[in-house]
Amino acid sequence: MPDQVTLEQLEQQISYLPIPEQLKLIAHISEQLSFAPLNIIKLPQDEKNILQKQREKELNALLALCDAAADKWEGSFNAVKDIHKIRRERDEQIWSNK
Repeated sequence: MPDQVTLEQLEQQISYLPIPEQLKLIAHISEQLSFAPLNIIKLPQDEKNILQKQREKELNALLALCDAAADKWEGSFNAVKDIHKIRRERDEQIWSNK
């Protein structure tokens, strides 16, 4: 088993990282925590319920925005084809600027 590191030791090591690397670490940790099941995070049950309701509220708001955008869209589209086209155009622009 590897040696255990205390929070204080880790904080000291992190302080040696350049700011951009510290920001990447924060983003990485935040991403991991955002996907953590609520039962892993040791919160009182009422806080878990509040968090779950907040996530549901945010999800419903996002879905409503997606529905509103879809209602405004006229005609048909192929998202995969459009993304490939955008990427191809971007690549062509990048290579033409070199």
